[in-house]
Amino acid sequence: MHALTGRIVLAAGFMFFANAASAHVGFGPTVGFSNGLAHPLFGIDHLLAMVMVGAFASQLGGRAIYLVPASFVGSMMIGAALGVLGFNFGLTEFGIAASVFTLGALVAFRSHLGLVSAMALVAAFGLCHGHAHGTEMPESVNGLVYAAGFMLMTATLHAAGVSIGLLITRITSRYGDVVLRSLGAGVALVGAGLMAGAM
Repeated sequence: MHALTGRIVLAAGFMFFANAASAHVGFGPTVGFSNGLAHPLFGIDHLLAMVMVGAFASQLGGRAIYLVPASFVGSMMIGAALGVLGFNFGLTEFGIAASVFTLGALVAFRSHLGLVSAMALVAAFGLCHGHAHGTEMPESVNGLVYAAGFMLMTATLHAAGVSIGLLITRITSRYGDVVLRSLGAGVALVGAGLMAGAM
């Protein structure tokens, strides 16, 4: 069972690894609520990072289940505003790639970070993701509506990650933790490819 799970995760990781360098922002129009909703679903880096934030929160349990994702979304809003205003972080793309790797690794190793540390870490990543989106957005009402869409989808993906984490560990009981940690390892592998492409 363990060997089979490992092979599946490794194969999935290599499949995504091939496209790692071109995974992030710049896909599709950046105006309108529906475009904002769709945008996070078409960037593998954002999609995986959001789900891993939720899975990581589910592993920590307790108040982390909602406070860790909330810290990401709140920081993402700040990052988006800074992006729209023209502030340049310099390492935004690398930070986004690092978020995929780090969050996957945290899930893979079942990290027991304290609540404040976990919130601070995901907030730093949220700033990077938000900044990347903000630099794409027009300074208009359409841009704000777009932002509302991608914020809502981000929160939805966090909730999906929490649900996946809880369901895997509870329904599959004996092997649940192994399956979830294996998924984290696969995401970390994708993140390593993204980091290589962002350098």
